[in-house]
Amino acid sequence: MHTTIDIPDSLYRKLKSRAGNEGRSVRELVLGALRKDARDVNLGRISWPGAAPKRPGTLDLDNAKIFEIIPFP
Repeated sequence: MHTTIDIPDSLYRKLKSRAGNEGRSVRELVLGALRKDARDVNLGRISWPGAAPKRPGTLDLDNAKIFEIIPFP
């Protein structure tokens, strides 16, 4: 995907300098920062109290357990 962002001149100069010092392009530096930020953001994770899985990555729930965990009106 291609997008355009406005970067203040002073910040771009810092990015350009750092990229040069690290032997990378500004694009590589910015993409690396975006990837790191995306990993740090915890998206789509829901905590289900009282429903800890026996095996990591699995969650055995049936309708009765869901109604027990989530108070429906």
